Amino acid sequence: MAMRLLLGFAGLGLFGIVVLFGAWFRVCSGEGACPSITGLTSFDPLQASKVYAADGRLITDFGTERRTVITLDTMAPSLPAAFLAVEDKRFYKHHGVDWLGVFAAVKDRLLLRSSRGASTITMQLAGNLFPDEIDRRQRGGLSGFTRKIREAKVAGEIESRYDKSKILELYLNKIYLGNGAYGVESAAQRYFGKHASELNVAESAMLVALAKGPGRYDPRLHPENAVARRNLVLGLMRTAGVLTDEETETWRAYPIALASRSDFQGVGRYFVEYVRQQLEARLGSALYKEGYRIYTTLDLNAQASAERALAAQLDRIEAGDFGTYKHTTYREYIESHGGGPGERSDTPYLQGAIVVLEASTGNILAMVGGRDFDDSKFNRAVQAERQPGSTFKPILYTAGLEAGMPLDQIAMDTSVSIRIPDQPNWEPSNYNGRFSNAPMTLRQAIWESTNTIAVQVGMKVGIPGLIDEARKFGLTGRIPSVPSLTLGALDVRPIEMVAAYTTFANLGFRTEPNAILRVEDENGNTVYEPKPVRRRVVDEALAWTMTDALKGVVQHGSGNAVWKAGFRMPTGGKTGTTNDYNNVWFIGFTNDLVAGIWMGFDQLKPIMRNAQGGRLAAPAWAAMMLEIYQRRPEAPDWRRPASVMQTIEIDRTTGFRATPFCPKEYVEMRAFPPGGEPKEYCPIHTPFGPGRTN
Repeated sequence: MAMRLLLGFAGLGLFGIVVLFGAWFRVCSGEGACPSITGLTSFDPLQASKVYAADGRLITDFGTERRTVITLDTMAPSLPAAFLAVEDKRFYKHHGVDWLGVFAAVKDRLLLRSSRGASTITMQLAGNLFPDEIDRRQRGGLSGFTRKIREAKVAGEIESRYDKSKILELYLNKIYLGNGAYGVESAAQRYFGKHASELNVAESAMLVALAKGPGRYDPRLHPENAVARRNLVLGLMRTAGVLTDEETETWRAYPIALASRSDFQGVGRYFVEYVRQQLEARLGSALYKEGYRIYTTLDLNAQASAERALAAQLDRIEAGDFGTYKHTTYREYIESHGGGPGERSDTPYLQGAIVVLEASTGNILAMVGGRDFDDSKFNRAVQAERQPGSTFKPILYTAGLEAGMPLDQIAMDTSVSIRIPDQPNWEPSNYNGRFSNAPMTLRQAIWESTNTIAVQVGMKVGIPGLIDEARKFGLTGRIPSVPSLTLGALDVRPIEMVAAYTTFANLGFRTEPNAILRVEDENGNTVYEPKPVRRRVVDEALAWTMTDALKGVVQHGSGNAVWKAGFRMPTGGKTGTTNDYNNVWFIGFTNDLVAGIWMGFDQLKPIMRNAQGGRLAAPAWAAMMLEIYQRRPEAPDWRRPASVMQTIEIDRTTGFRATPFCPKEYVEMRAFPPGGEPKEYCPIHTPFGPGRTN
């Protein structure tokens, strides 16, 4: 009986060997059944392009696999040693298949019903290199058996052609270790904020622990599981002779010291997507697999300040801090809908956008394209087209200056009626619906954003002249040839409108927005480096005059919320509000920064009663800039072009030359371009009393 049983087992074993050999020789006989390794010498795994902020800090990656390839000799010695101790302790003794491990796995499965694995590092590499032909998700049954045979055969071919060091290097650069990290270098950066060459023994063991199950042993999500698995790895390293008993216990007591942030992936997502779109158009699919290093203009501190300021102000508006708010709030929407599909461009809640530029270069330091990138990836800073309202007036008054109208010219704030063929006359009003019926200088009209006087200036310049001026300032959208253009009835993208104001910050030079400093390949060679675009738009003296007037908007005009908030360094700016309170703006600038804020709904509707740029947008601008300048030197005042300007005392309430009888609080020194100074003396303050002249 015993002999029959023994012969039965022998026959079964012989049958198994025959089946195994048959499978071994037939598994790759079908066309394309096994992958070819002939190109492995030039194998270059997909490497994500890394995106860096202006200061060199990593923001995020572009690519389906986050990977940075490094050589074996640049890794910490404990790292490959730990992987070998756990994954393949006989790596240097087998030729692709560890037959002792296979027999041990079969025995454990039959006797202990254990699922011990028998895959060597080379077999795992084969599966990782060729996931389509060798699907490692196939575990059991005939498909699982076939996959194992195919994997072993390819592993043997790899071992016959490449040395062990190359195989181990490929494996450590290919393995997935969770959180989008492929390869040990990417994982070291993501979990510990350091290079793989800098890992200590405990950190190396932690990466090996992740290989077993990246989700289950994620040290951020499951720290107890992670520590237990790491300590098991350390024990296996001791068994393999890599560590002594004392070293093992020391490293087991080592805390998991994770990097607080290995990148800034959640910051500046609209900006990052803006960069991605630009580079995809230039580099194509190589962007996601060639391991480029992309150095951007983003200032992480400025970006965080912009995001905080916009979110806080929009929350305040919705909370009713500025008056009754009747629309669906962002909080209500998220609680009821949980966020949208991400591609929508018509969210029902109040939106906003911010652009912060470095004036001299046009470098984008911060960009906020909306309130929630996950809910709506539509970038309102660069894609939305809105009417700028009164933020267009500085361009209009610049055209007036070029046409010979000095800012201290007097005009009447009174009703205006513009004849339009085949339509009723156009009769614009001021934002408050009233007219003072009093004289004021053009400078005062800029400060107070008086519509009637802007219309008078614009009509004297002429609509064709205004269109030309808008194009000079870099506005590329639709510009209708209608009288209402004088009050900002054109379509602009916020980024272009903000960039237009670099003309004033730079005293005549406009710079174009730029988000990318340079792109390098994996060898450090520059493959793309855009140059700053800087164009002279207006004369320096004329630009200084407009800048000086726009400083008055902030100090005692429609934008004085900035001044009241405590932002007191030399600053110019302009508020903007469109009809029916649909859009509000504030664009301001210092000597070195230009920043603009827009607020409104995706589908045009009034924000609230009395929504004005000075009330809603300007305070947020001030909060942002106060925070930004905590980390920047204070911006200096603009240098007055003394060689082409002349300074005289004027009465700022009338715009005329001051007399000894003008009240001192009305008298100030003001510079004028040649021929632009007032010629007459103040007719109001005379020895004969106000309003009388001799």
